[in-house]
Amino acid sequence: MKIISGKFKGSKLFLPQNKVTRPLKNIVKEAIFNLLNHSNKFSIKLEEKYILDLFSGTGSFGLECLSRKAKHVTFVEKNVSAINILNKNIKKLKLEKKVLIINKSVYKFVNTSFKEPFNLVFLDPPFKENNIAEIIDPLKKTEKLDKNALFIVHRHKKSKDIFPESFKILDEKKYGLSKIIFGN
Repeated sequence: MKIISGKFKGSKLFLPQNKVTRPLKNIVKEAIFNLLNHSNKFSIKLEEKYILDLFSGTGSFGLECLSRKAKHVTFVEKNVSAINILNKNIKKLKLEKKVLIINKSVYKFVNTSFKEPFNLVFLDPPFKENNIAEIIDPLKKTEKLDKNALFIVHRHKKSKDIFPESFKILDEKKYGLSKIIFGN
């Protein structure tokens, strides 16, 4: 796994040795960023944006955003071994001043307050997780998001997720076993 584009293009990332963390595959990550840059259904420029990476694992998505000039990434992950690898990746790229790592359950995090409103939320829960609405709904009901914030949700291609009524699906794509949902 590596950074695809930007300042850190080609940098290899540390990966987990266990099966608990499911890293975002490069082909899926590349497809997401191609859509971010070229979609006619939504628009977001990453430069100077605040990113929220939920179920962040080893940080592949958020680190890619920083490589593409995002201002700051907040990583939320409860698995200590994944956080250890995330920290190694952050130190390798010397990005300590541009990140915040929160070691807690995403479900607890979405009910807490934080400083900057996020412009982009990447939600990559385990495929067996089926409470997506319980994450999106509290975020949408608070001041935690920019009014035009974009959500990117990574799911198994066969998942039948229920989203809150306030969530509008803008686009959906499938890549291998993955389904990527863009919404706001």
